[in-house]
Amino acid sequence: MNVITLLDGDLMTKRVVIITVLVLIVIIGIAIYAWSLYPQQVGKRVLRVGTSPDFPPFEYIDEKTGEVIGIDIDLIKALAKKLGCEVQIVQMDFDGLIPALLNKQIDVIASGMTITEERAQKVAFTIPYWRADQAILVRKDSPFAPRDLDDLVGKTVAVQSGTTAQFLLEDYINKTGNKINIKAYPSYVLAVQDLENGNVDAVLVDSPVASMFEKARNVKITGIVVTNENYGLAVRKEDRELLDKLNNALKEFLNSTEWQAILQKYLGG
Repeated sequence: MNVITLLDGDLMTKRVVIITVLVLIVIIGIAIYAWSLYPQQVGKRVLRVGTSPDFPPFEYIDEKTGEVIGIDIDLIKALAKKLGCEVQIVQMDFDGLIPALLNKQIDVIASGMTITEERAQKVAFTIPYWRADQAILVRKDSPFAPRDLDDLVGKTVAVQSGTTAQFLLEDYINKTGNKINIKAYPSYVLAVQDLENGNVDAVLVDSPVASMFEKARNVKITGIVVTNENYGLAVRKEDRELLDKLNNALKEFLNSTEWQAILQKYLGG
């Protein structure tokens, strides 16, 4: 064996060692980087849920804890659990929910939102999970007892801004030419408060919510306007995968004892 061959062998060995070390360094670096991302990869997705917590029993503030509770909140948390997601509740005014969804500030709307053709042009709704009509509220001591929209002509009627109650009154005015003074509020809590204070003649609100106000406030239901509204959760139109998952979970959940327990919890018998 000559010296040159020996040197070539040593050089080759050194090159193999160097290359092996470099490969190991790269592999270790990739592993460390992947490990740093690992909690985000396996962690549950956070669903940012937009709601307007002034719509009992669907969403409202618990006076004891200050947390948002209600039928919609328990529902979306149960569905998110089935999807392997965490829930982050984002509070805002009702008429800001769809803009916030479209601007990707939230991922889902769970806020007693009626499925309408106009809204469905902007967002995608799940299958319905609730049906409601519109109810007329007046003060308990008021002699005024309207039973339908015709009885509200010439009166001041409070609604929450951006709701189907507001759209119903506006449509009625446009079709009949009759005058009703619509007073829109950012929340139904403020609308009912103004009714109690004598600043408006009536409040038009979804029937199950009217029933809750009737139990808790100095107001009463005098009439029901049948509208056959359906509530749905809303997502962005492009979020088809999320919509499909929510629908599949909803179909199963609405037939469960857990759903009945939620209704019992907030509505009683």
